[in-house]
Amino acid sequence: MSGAFDTLRGRLSEAAAAFADGPAALEGILLGIVDDVDRAVREPLEIFPVCHHSPASAVAMARRLREKQPKVVYLELCEDLAPLLTELRNCRLPVAVQAFASEVDGFPAEWSPLSVVAPITEASAEYQAIAYALDTPGVELVLVDRSADHVFQWDRPETPAAEPAEEEAALHGDAVGVDIGDLRPRFAELEEHLLHHGKVRHWSEWWHQYVELPLGDTDHDSYRQVMFLIGSLFRRLAPGDPHRVRVDEDRERYMWTRMREHLAASGADPADCLYVCGAFHAASRVAEFGVAGSDGFTISPRSASTWQYGLIPSSNAAIEAQFGLAAGSVSIAATEWAKNLKRTKVKPFQLDGQSGTKRKKPAALPAPVATTTTADQLSGFLQRPPVLDGLDEAELLGWCVEIVRAARRNGYLASTADAIAVFETSILLAGMRDRARPTPYDFQDAAVTCIEKDVVPGRRDVRRLVEIMMGGDRIGQVGYEALPPLARDVHDRLAPLNLKLDQRGVRRALLDIAGQPELALCSDVLWMLRYLMPQGAARPIMGQRRLGERPIQESWDLALGTHQRALIELGYEGVSIEQVLEQRLRRKAYHPQATAASVLAAVEDALLYLRSARLAGELGVRALEVLTTERTVDGAPEVLRRVRGLLAHYRTSEPVLPQWIEAFVKAGYAHYCTLLPTAFTDEDAGVGQVAAMLGFLFSMESLALSLGCDRTQLELAITQSHPQEPSKVALLWAAQVQLGRLSRAELRSRCDELLANPLVLNAYPRYLSGFVHALEPAPALADFVVEAVSNAFARLPDPVLLPWLPTLITTLRARGAELVPLLIREAGRLFPGRLAALDEWVPPWLAPEPVAAQPRRATQGLPLLAAHPATCDAVAGLLGCDGDWAAAAPAGVALLGRYPDTALAVTEVLAGV
Repeated sequence: MSGAFDTLRGRLSEAAAAFADGPAALEGILLGIVDDVDRAVREPLEIFPVCHHSPASAVAMARRLREKQPKVVYLELCEDLAPLLTELRNCRLPVAVQAFASEVDGFPAEWSPLSVVAPITEASAEYQAIAYALDTPGVELVLVDRSADHVFQWDRPETPAAEPAEEEAALHGDAVGVDIGDLRPRFAELEEHLLHHGKVRHWSEWWHQYVELPLGDTDHDSYRQVMFLIGSLFRRLAPGDPHRVRVDEDRERYMWTRMREHLAASGADPADCLYVCGAFHAASRVAEFGVAGSDGFTISPRSASTWQYGLIPSSNAAIEAQFGLAAGSVSIAATEWAKNLKRTKVKPFQLDGQSGTKRKKPAALPAPVATTTTADQLSGFLQRPPVLDGLDEAELLGWCVEIVRAARRNGYLASTADAIAVFETSILLAGMRDRARPTPYDFQDAAVTCIEKDVVPGRRDVRRLVEIMMGGDRIGQVGYEALPPLARDVHDRLAPLNLKLDQRGVRRALLDIAGQPELALCSDVLWMLRYLMPQGAARPIMGQRRLGERPIQESWDLALGTHQRALIELGYEGVSIEQVLEQRLRRKAYHPQATAASVLAAVEDALLYLRSARLAGELGVRALEVLTTERTVDGAPEVLRRVRGLLAHYRTSEPVLPQWIEAFVKAGYAHYCTLLPTAFTDEDAGVGQVAAMLGFLFSMESLALSLGCDRTQLELAITQSHPQEPSKVALLWAAQVQLGRLSRAELRSRCDELLANPLVLNAYPRYLSGFVHALEPAPALADFVVEAVSNAFARLPDPVLLPWLPTLITTLRARGAELVPLLIREAGRLFPGRLAALDEWVPPWLAPEPVAAQPRRATQGLPLLAAHPATCDAVAGLLGCDGDWAAAAPAGVALLGRYPDTALAVTEVLAGV
């Protein structure tokens, strides 16, 4: 092939023969790279290669747009994100355009929700192209990259993107990042080789030193050809992953197909167009514009997933995490961008009305210059020796003074001597790395070496202080006009609080609902936000929400500006927070892994936050369906707690109980009666679960019987239960006492037998644990539990008693809210109230039984009864007996003398009457 790059091909062939053991392989790679550059340069549609968030690319883009003034700008960005770009006027950069799908159709359910983000900063070539196209009349911006749906169709991610360590870096969450202009070698050995010979620590530093600085002020043709060269080099040395190669080439065919379609439909001249894409894709070997249609590529249809679109705040740290850059590299790039603009005198493009910038009247563009040529600029650039910039002492001194000042503010014992040491060490490190001028990375290493000692006194180390000094982790913000309807509605409904909720940081809100009843609506919104948003977005300081209670005063810490991304993504799920909350409660209730307890929790949340009896009834029916299908009793304690709370709420606020809760109690009574015998013997069912089942059965018994249940079910279940574990045995005894099938005297006798048996002493604490849990179904046994525990402390030997104490404390702590008050109240009734009386106190269960008084003999009344038989006739009539008592009086007197208790009983009856 002959052309403008023949001289370069010859020199590369000579170099391959001189330096390589296998010259043919190396020569093929080098000549292939030149062919890629030659083909890209000769393309009729001008290709502008970029690297994402590269100041050199941004400066070159701004300069080229003013020179060429294209009528159509094709941009490598998801085509379905185009409507969002005009909303960038209402934002403060950096922000990210996002596509979000919570309901997926055509993808695995475990991928949900799907999210794609593309961050945009001011120091990026993409933003320069967007600002130029949107603010220049007659210019059309066309996004040509695959849609967000095709991103997941082609890439098929197995795992979500890695989450960054820092909180701000998590702004993009699990979203898949669209690598616009991503330029990094995929060949690990190549990257390691470049870092080693470049004497740098990471890729960001290598790019800054060997690409950013040389290309910062070069001409347009040299910039394009160098970027084509780098893209082709990384492309040809990439590992041969068939899937990755196929995705890359299909992505490039997709973009060329879209550009051909637009050119054919609009009739635009390719000479008036500009194609902005990553250098990796600019050096593509697929069929391009010159051979339209030769590849026969067909774009597959999108899936049936519903996609939502919006803008979310981004940050420097989030961008670094998404693209695998070193911490602080985006901040350093922003500083380099400002220096390049000052040095080259290039005027950047900026959207009119951009938030956080001064409003400027757009200046008229100069007349366009001639189009670019295909002359070989690459040979001269590669042969040119590196430009050694002189040391800018003023800049370096300023950095040293600022870092010492920042270090002292953060607790370091830094002084002027440290500033001098940092200055000299920066120059020393630059010299050791063959640099005439220290870079920000050299300065950072010098500051860490000279200032940071053994410990970090504050929250930030010196490396972080340097990053902040270079620009910090700038965090963007989405303006009110660019927010989705839900987010705007939240801000409008919270307007009575008179807080700047769009700003980052924590704002304290004080709600005097009793004095200002209109703030109750704000309280409702805040409680729903607390349920829906991440922890910390809305945090109650004072106040709580319970069933049947109305708030009087509340205090909140709000950080909606910090968690703006989460609020925006709520807008993808619905048009109001009530709708989103209802959808989430339904999703929770109808989840395949839902339990009766979790569905009852959704019912309670529907009443607490939405006050919706309709939704609560629907979810309550779902809870009944789930309960009848459960075959374990793991959730019994939670079911009991929530059913009790809901019953108490409905009994105090409604005239009648809802039909669903009556059906739930009726079905639950039969369900737990059926599972009770198995649960007593099942090793997987703990004593707490069995106690909760008995608590449900005994506490709901009256309601269940009134609804048609049969008590015989419970009696049969108790009869069929034969536990072996001591704690469950004690629980069964307590249930028998509650049913009246076992007296307290018999229960006390059984416990005494256990204490008297040396073989059972080691297991006796487990019986006591069962009795403690028995307070759930039988709270009337509180006095007996106090008695049993007291006897254990009095009679058990220390080797048995002491190891059991932690178990007792753990049990009481776990069930403290329900069990401890019962035990304390009963112990206070039984034990003496004064310490002095304790020595003479005898426990009631050990006190001797009082001797029954002998009945008074009725012999003195017998003559009176014989003398006055009418009295007996009157008593007989009162008892409903008729007859002549006079004839039978002697025999009756004899009987009364023999059995005086009868007369005494009659006396008591008369006294009662």
